[in-house]
Amino acid sequence: MQQISRMLTELFQRARLEKPGQVDLRATEFTLSLLVAMYDRSGTGYVKIRSAAAALIALSGDTLLAKYRAFFQFYAVPDGKVALITRSALRSLLTDLNQIPAIVGESCALSCVEIATRDCFHGVLNSAIVEEKFLSWLRSEPAVLLWLPTCYRLSATEMVFHQARCR
Repeated sequence: MQQISRMLTELFQRARLEKPGQVDLRATEFTLSLLVAMYDRSGTGYVKIRSAAAALIALSGDTLLAKYRAFFQFYAVPDGKVALITRSALRSLLTDLNQIPAIVGESCALSCVEIATRDCFHGVLNSAIVEEKFLSWLRSEPAVLLWLPTCYRLSATEMVFHQARCR
């Protein structure tokens, strides 16, 4: 928790420099509380950094493709000159991401994670997949993660401005 708190403090200090007046002074405290609520329900005082990173990536204002690539980078394992994501790594990612809608009572059962994992690896003979296969599967908007592109689209529409006048 201390390591995550330090990382969040640094992250929000940088954000305050880039966007003065737009970052709440309690952003670190609020974000840490959210991460604890999502990933430390038993009160152990321990949150996996990878889980926290997945949540921060998912909740960031970046594009969907950038988020998907970052997920791959955090959960993939090196295999020679390429990185691959295994079934167990995909399960971990989906379980971690599932905690975000769960915090507001909108999660799916663990069977959703298993179904999604089988779907992603459908027709794959190897025990792991490359980034392009992973990205292709995510672009198909699997049900277990449907909230992610939906939230992205909602936030993107907030930036839309048009000259039309309504009566």
